[in-house]
Order: sequence, then structure tokens, then C-alpha cells
Amino acid sequence: MSLTSDEIARQPDAWRKAADVAEAADGLPKRGERVAVIGCGTSWFMAEAYAVLRETGGYGETDYFTASAYPEDRDYDRLVAITRSGTTTEVLDVLRRARESCPTVALTADLDTPVVNAADHIVDLGFADERSVVQTVFATTALATLRASLGEDIEPLAAAAQSVLDEPLAEEWLTAEQITFLGDGWAHGVAREAGLKMREAAQAWTESYPSMEYRHGPISIAAPNRLVWHFGRDTGELAKDVAPTGATFVDHPQDAQVDLVRVQRLAEAIARAKGLDPDHPRNLTRSVVLAARP
Repeated sequence: MSLTSDEIARQPDAWRKAADVAEAADGLPKRGERVAVIGCGTSWFMAEAYAVLRETGGYGETDYFTASAYPEDRDYDRLVAITRSGTTTEVLDVLRRARESCPTVALTADLDTPVVNAADHIVDLGFADERSVVQTVFATTALATLRASLGEDIEPLAAAAQSVLDEPLAEEWLTAEQITFLGDGWAHGVAREAGLKMREAAQAWTESYPSMEYRHGPISIAAPNRLVWHFGRDTGELAKDVAPTGATFVDHPQDAQVDLVRVQRLAEAIARAKGLDPDHPRNLTRSVVLAARP
């Protein structure tokens, strides 16, 4: 078994702990605040999912950015950073500059890192830390924490994720030559993370788009032995559009965060089938630490 496989399996229990963490945490956004959320890679996609959930839930205007593209000329009431390692250069740079104008809070898995001094508040998710380079349990636990802070009940999600861990993976998923992931609203962030996970762990050809954008060009690559994976139920009859292409349309009823667990398992399984190391993908490290700027 890989480290990634073990970390995928830890998610239901970690999400339950996240609900308790959210209840006790200091510094998380309050209703009505104008908020920015940043991250890099997987954390950026979790930032998108949370930002859309928060804003559409009526909690306040919420923007999301990859840390390297954070706009310095905008005013926010609070900045949220998601950083597993606590050492990513771009995230630390934004936190240090932003704390002069607004309160900052970071969700991290390692308290022995520079982020502890760079942010005003820290949400400790050390119980969801990982030994593998590829993020699974930390990312979804951060999202579970933020969803719990919006008043969501995390227990049904954890229970559903547990059942997904025990499901067999379809053979047509394991042998597909290409997968396109789709999602509406906050699920688009999950779709982007699904695509990244498959590329990182399994070196797979994947793409991701907002659901309604799929018809505007991307459907041209749909073909037999390829998948179109939709997060959330298809309400726009996309399945009917995909059927003539010969591609397989995958559409599960569960919450997108739960369905992401399936994709994580799929990425790990395909990586092992290819003889790859899902824990240590080529060209990747746990954190991107850049040289000091002159």
C-alpha cells in the first residue's frame, strides 16, 4: 500500500475532527466580511471551492487567488491562506504584506514553520498532515474545516466518504485514456483538483472545465475509451450531449467533496498500475520555496 492510499483512507475521521477544530478556531471569517482566500496548487482549488460556497451561502463577498496573483490594490476585511507545508514562498509573501491592512489566518499542517509568524491566526490541522507529496487528506480536511465554519454538518460527508472508500473502481475508469472533469459553482474547484490529482499521481491526460463551458469546444475530444466525469448531478442534459461521442459519462449523486475521494483512489490505482510512485511524482516536492528576492 502507498502512503497516498493510507492518507486517502484517513479522510472521514479527519473531516470529523475538522468540525471540532472549526468550532474552536480563532480568526476564521465572520459573516458579512469581505474575504480573500489564497493557496497554491491543490490549496488554490480548495480556496475556490470555499470562496464560492461562502459567497453563494450569503456570508459575504469572497474572492480566491493563487498566491502569486494576489492583487495588492484590493481591500479586504480578512485574508485566509491554505498551506499544508507552511513554507510556500508566495503564500508567506502575501501574508506578510497583507497583515498590515487586514487580519490574516492560515490553515496549516505544520506549526514548526514560518507561517506561524507570518499570519495573525493559525488553524492547526496537524492531524491531517501527510508524508506523500501529493495532497489528499490535508486538502479536503482544510475544506471540511472551512465548510464547518459556514455551519455545514460534516458528519454526513464523512459517512458518505467512508462508503466510497469501500467501493470497487470501475474497469472502464482504470483503463480510460483521457478524463475531463466538470463541475458547477463550488464544484468547479473540486473538478480542477481532480484533474490535478490525476496528472500529478498518474501522469494522466486530464482537463477540467465549468460544466456549461464543456459544450463550447472541450467536447471535441470526447471519444470511446474516454471519460467525462461530472461532479454533482447533471441538470443540463450533458449526458445526452456526450452519448453520441462514445465517451463514458460519470455522474454520482454525492457531494463533490465526497466524489473527489473516488478520483483520489483512481489516481493512486492508475499510478500503481503504471509502475509509478504515487507518493513522489516526478518533478514535484512537498513545498515550493523560492530563492530570496534581491
